Amino acid sequence: MLPLVALVGRPNVGKSTLFNALTRTRDALVHDQPGVTRDRNYGICRLDPEHPFVLVDTGGIAGDEQGLSGATARQARSAAAEADLVLFIVDAREGASALDDEILAWLRKTTRPTLLVLNKIDGVDEDNARSDFARYGFTDVLTLSASHRQGLDELLEVIHERLPEEGAGATLDEDPARMRIAFVGRPNVGKSTLVNRLLGAERMIASEVPGTTRDSIAVDLERDGKLYRLVDTAGIRRKGKVEEAVEKFSIVKTLQAIEQCQVAVLLLDATEGVTDQDASVLGAILDAGRALVVAVNKWDGLTEYQRQQAESLLARKLNFVEWAEAVRISAKHGSGLRELFQAVHRAHASATKVFSTSEVNTALEIAYEANPPPSIRGHVSKLRYVHPGGENPPTFIVHGTRLKVLPESYKRYLENFFRKRFKLVGTPVRFLFREGTNPYEGKKNVLTERQIAKKKRLIRHVKGRK
Repeated sequence: MLPLVALVGRPNVGKSTLFNALTRTRDALVHDQPGVTRDRNYGICRLDPEHPFVLVDTGGIAGDEQGLSGATARQARSAAAEADLVLFIVDAREGASALDDEILAWLRKTTRPTLLVLNKIDGVDEDNARSDFARYGFTDVLTLSASHRQGLDELLEVIHERLPEEGAGATLDEDPARMRIAFVGRPNVGKSTLVNRLLGAERMIASEVPGTTRDSIAVDLERDGKLYRLVDTAGIRRKGKVEEAVEKFSIVKTLQAIEQCQVAVLLLDATEGVTDQDASVLGAILDAGRALVVAVNKWDGLTEYQRQQAESLLARKLNFVEWAEAVRISAKHGSGLRELFQAVHRAHASATKVFSTSEVNTALEIAYEANPPPSIRGHVSKLRYVHPGGENPPTFIVHGTRLKVLPESYKRYLENFFRKRFKLVGTPVRFLFREGTNPYEGKKNVLTERQIAKKKRLIRHVKGRK
């Protein structure tokens, strides 16, 4: 396993900026507002291809052990405890603070190898900055500017000197066989709680405060011999409710996670039913064309009458995605998780199913004979042949004539027919209709002299008969 390096420090000292600079990604959410990062975020630094290592970004330790601040601090401490090397990040512009002193005292108790890194050194006298932190007693003090990528080479050299050949780093692998599952929904429906329950550990910060999760955090899981990549996302609210820039960035991260996943698990709160916010999240999943499983959370807290009302509401509000399976679960107590994974596997199998051209043409012929297209203003569409156009979602390309007048009702008929014939569940089905072009369109027929003379003779003959 690769060695692991943890970035630790108080809020707003540039840990996420340094993480993005070293991993050459934008996986970590960066903003001037303190406390943006809360969960642990893992990545790989490959700036030196011969000495890659795992990097973990942590939330700022604010000195408060209660609420979200306390949960964030516990995440940072867990990252430091498993790291082979800790980078203690401080702000060179603001100088040493009492909170830095507390963090250093805690780091010394962990006995983990630690490097002091002075960030934001641009525009600051380096000697003064070093002297301000001299009382910390570090023999090697590194200075850099993560936002301007200054000092990264020197940092990498020291890191490689201190790291062992093999370490404790566990990060996301490149195995394409891993099923990518994104857990999405509006704020405070239990996404982080569900991911923690599946992992069997407090990997994500779960809180009753809406909007706790801000980044899209991916983590690998092996369950019953199968490999998964679980992505916990930030809750999506309606556009009119989004005001903070950080939340806008979080929503962008969530939409990216939906685009990159294979199966999206939409979490609903059984106590509140299907809201307009849930509909907006569902719209994002349908626009991306991803396989869908609806997980109705907090089902264990309902009475029998409330469950009947919830069932009726789900059937009415989700009738336009009746092809998606709905599973009743309790993320807090772990009930319904086996059924959830079974539904996820069915949706994934349908979304990635491979079709042959012959079988889809046979299906089109049967559908056409059973119910031909209607006549629209004297024109009838003709469906000549079809072939597969891709997967996730299954896409079929239909060729024919007069397809522009094909009504939407007939397109839905074809979709439902193919879904039923091939037993596709939990995935949208797309049809693309393409008409053949007239090869002589726009070309003028130029007559030869002989044809012109023959035309004149015919005209004279017709006039002579009159």
